[in-house]
Amino acid sequence: MKTNSREELLGKGPIGSLMVKFAIPSIIAMLVSSIYNIVDQIFIGRYVGTLGNAATNIAFPLAMSCTAIGLLFGIGGAANFNLSMGRKDYEKAPFFIGNALVMLVTLGTALLLIVELFLHPMLIFFGSPENVLPYAIEYVRITAIGFPFLVLTIGGGHIIRADGSPNMTMICSLSGAIINTVLDALFVAVFHWGMAGAAIATVIGQIFSGILVINYMMHFKTCPLLKKHLIPDKNIIPRTAFLGAASCVNQFAMMLMQIILNNSLKHYGALSVYGESIPIACAGIVTKVSQVFFAVVIGLAQGSQPIESFNYGAKQYPRVRKTYLLTISSAFIISLIAWVLFQTIPDKLLGLFGNGSDSYFEFGIKFFRIFLFCTWANCIQPATSQFFASVGKPMRGMFVSLTRQIIFLIPLLLALPLFMGIDGILYAGPVADALAAIVAGIMVRIEFKDMHRLEQLA
Repeated sequence: MKTNSREELLGKGPIGSLMVKFAIPSIIAMLVSSIYNIVDQIFIGRYVGTLGNAATNIAFPLAMSCTAIGLLFGIGGAANFNLSMGRKDYEKAPFFIGNALVMLVTLGTALLLIVELFLHPMLIFFGSPENVLPYAIEYVRITAIGFPFLVLTIGGGHIIRADGSPNMTMICSLSGAIINTVLDALFVAVFHWGMAGAAIATVIGQIFSGILVINYMMHFKTCPLLKKHLIPDKNIIPRTAFLGAASCVNQFAMMLMQIILNNSLKHYGALSVYGESIPIACAGIVTKVSQVFFAVVIGLAQGSQPIESFNYGAKQYPRVRKTYLLTISSAFIISLIAWVLFQTIPDKLLGLFGNGSDSYFEFGIKFFRIFLFCTWANCIQPATSQFFASVGKPMRGMFVSLTRQIIFLIPLLLALPLFMGIDGILYAGPVADALAAIVAGIMVRIEFKDMHRLEQLA
């Protein structure tokens, strides 16, 4: 195994340089992942219309499911691998990689089968209005074919990064996104295949990315991956899932929140001047655009994972703290820029996704400005959740992951509209964001105190 250079790099290299090395490719990879959905929605909005935009929002929980599975075993495998390398447990480290890969493929395939078998009731459950349902069925029936490859690309990207090849992670995701964009233009704008064209373009891009990941795993750098490493191990799989659980739960929490949000918008939209479909279509656009900002923040957090995991395993706690603080500082700057854009040019952002009625733009602008009002503080919760997973404390990370969506946002989504109508849905966002940031800040402060105590005992 190539251990000396790895220890020299992660254990002694300048934190700033390491963050650039690992975080930038991770950010690009996460941006590419979010662009997949945005590109489809732009072409669908311009060539299919508002109902097509609403359909992509109804389908979005399934994309979140793929991300959740990918993070569960991608981050879990990468974190365990890095922690094992930091502890010099070189024999066990590759088992975490091999078992993670097997589970990514297995669960991605299982999700494909479940979706194809239960698609209609699933989309109704996700909040689809009747006039949106045919568009959603056409789109998801095809995109589900790419789920195993999407899961493998998301999870495999973290494993490739843990192997010291963050640029390859970027290439795997970026190549698929480029293919998707080019084929979207061809299939939707030129051939006018509508929802099916956007879905086919997405699947082809995902398959290409997945093939690149498979090819890389056959030439893993740090250590050879043998057949024995791919045999499911009842001890390895739970430990892998344990460290990936925080990020996975965060995605599932976002998925659950999205489902409740769609159903709430459908119900209270029908009682308002906007109707059922306009609020869902606008929410889809706001969610996808905000995912671009979140992609940068999460990419920064994921890029810090190898540095934090290795140095925590090596008991170099000052380097762990410095990495986290640099991550948060960088993420705050990005969050502030996003907040300014959401407050000042929401109409321009909506316009990227095609034209609509006056009611469509009125509600979309309100959604941007109110629901995303606390975007400037949104960096704290996801970065802190990832930090706890990186240092081998997934239960704390899981709790932080649950704060925004489950503990705060969902109850607010259910309660505020009872008094404020559809506007209550909008105001639930900033309140939940602020509370989640406060809780995350308190928890990381306590963790830093624990590290100081460990240093004094050493």
